[in-house]
Amino acid sequence: MNRTAFLLSSASLAAATGAASAAASVPGGTHLVETRADFDEAHFARIVGRPARIRQVVESVSFNPVTLNNLKNTFNGLQFGFGYPASTIAVALASQGPSTAYNLTSAMWSKYRLGEFFKIMDKSGKPLTANAYYAAKSAYDPRVSPDDEHGMYQDTSLAMLQRRGLIMLACHTAIEEISGKLVAAGFAPAGATRKDVADDFLTHLNQGVLVVPSMVATIAVLQATYHYTYLNVTF
Repeated sequence: MNRTAFLLSSASLAAATGAASAAASVPGGTHLVETRADFDEAHFARIVGRPARIRQVVESVSFNPVTLNNLKNTFNGLQFGFGYPASTIAVALASQGPSTAYNLTSAMWSKYRLGEFFKIMDKSGKPLTANAYYAAKSAYDPRVSPDDEHGMYQDTSLAMLQRRGLIMLACHTAIEEISGKLVAAGFAPAGATRKDVADDFLTHLNQGVLVVPSMVATIAVLQATYHYTYLNVTF
């Protein structure tokens, strides 16, 4: 092999290696449709299949924070009403569509003006510029009374619900599709592609969020394989 051919071959190998490395560093990979090769099924199974006596998946499409109150009530009702030990309760939040925003950091909300795009407003009617639903509002203290309105059992924040065992799922397909819509509507930085935005989102998820290939498919797997009951709260 001559020097020119060697350099071209080396450059092609480096590019391929770089692309593979980039895909590996992005949860769910960089394709529009997540493939099995990019899906960490073993990790998924460990998270959703952990030991539990009762399991529920709550699907959320339209963005309505009342869903978070329903999640809190699920945990409280099962633990305090039906007497299930906290460690035996498995609840998953299956977010897709506008509810994908629950999974994204405040930096992403600000950068892509998600409050404006999804029409998520604050109390004054202005678009939210940060994820106001994630940070805990109370201290983690399982000894407090569930009747304490300022205690952890009445805290509807996603961070506190995660501390109580909530599994937050992010739909890879929804993220890819939303990214394309943000680009088309002018909410992404100049020159950004759908792939650029999707990769940005997938690498800036809130702590503990688990990326799944397709939420509608994942719900079927959760029900058929892991015996999750299903809830979709309609507003």
